[in-house]
Amino acid sequence: MTETAKMETINAALFGAGRIGKIHAANLAAQAGVRLKYVIDVHAESAQALANLHGASVTTVEAALADPTVTAVIIASSTDTHADLILRAAAAGKAIFCEKPVDLTLERARACAAAVEKHKVPCMLGFQRRFDPTFAALKQRLLAGEIGTPELLIVTSRDPGPPPVSYIKVSGGIFKDMLIHDFDIFRWILDDEAISIHATGSCLVDPAIGEAGDLDCAVVTIRTRSGRLCQINASRRAAYGYDQRFEILGSAGMLQAGNHKPTEITSHTALNVSTDKPENFFLERYRVAYANEMAHFFDAIAHDKPLRTTVQDGLKALELAEAAATSWRENRVIDLQEPQ
Repeated sequence: MTETAKMETINAALFGAGRIGKIHAANLAAQAGVRLKYVIDVHAESAQALANLHGASVTTVEAALADPTVTAVIIASSTDTHADLILRAAAAGKAIFCEKPVDLTLERARACAAAVEKHKVPCMLGFQRRFDPTFAALKQRLLAGEIGTPELLIVTSRDPGPPPVSYIKVSGGIFKDMLIHDFDIFRWILDDEAISIHATGSCLVDPAIGEAGDLDCAVVTIRTRSGRLCQINASRRAAYGYDQRFEILGSAGMLQAGNHKPTEITSHTALNVSTDKPENFFLERYRVAYANEMAHFFDAIAHDKPLRTTVQDGLKALELAEAAATSWRENRVIDLQEPQ
């Protein structure tokens, strides 16, 4: 039996019973000493179905936050609800796990960070890529000095296809919706902060995305305080699958983190040599990462450990996303050392 299992049961409330909410619910239920007590969603049928699956009850936001037996909340609802739920949960003294982004505006995100600090509650952001075994192993080898001093980071981030235009219109745009994870990877891997950022982009996948005021292809170049460089290339379309890779060049070599595939079989025939395509989408690619981050969240709560990703990380990533969007719109380099 684990130490967590020996402790008093942690009751949790889940906000959001959609695609990512279902993943978090299953991973939460797998934690020893943790119980999903409530599910809250505006779509009553979805909330009830998920609650039934895990032996939970359906309730309201107010009732869940007022319940003194609820220690933690998982915010997996739509982006426009994140900030309000963080503010209310912090005021209620609950430990918080929230999906990215904190909010679509820096003002609201900063208010959330201030509330978390004021009420002294743990608040973890769902940057699950830090918990991916491949990425985490690369980070450990980098810290061990395997390639010397890191100098150049190149991140490739490509979805297999674009989301519906109806989603694009409320997503906050490619920089806040899609590249927010890549901005976090940049900060985490280089352990540095940006001093300048330049972004450019095009609409090459679907003209309707451009008509909605967004991009579907983007390239971002970042310079850090210590002079290191990062380039992120992103596309809403990769015909071959979900393409998530990065490489880091150092003074003594290079480390690469490649795609995951359904199997590692390579076929050799007279016609060709072939392997599986990458995993189809983020739900498959990061299934282990999602489980790992939820285990980390509840372990940190149970044993008063520091969180690996915080609301401050969410705020920093959003600041980079906002700067990238400004750079694209105004066609200029953004100096992050100037007041924003």
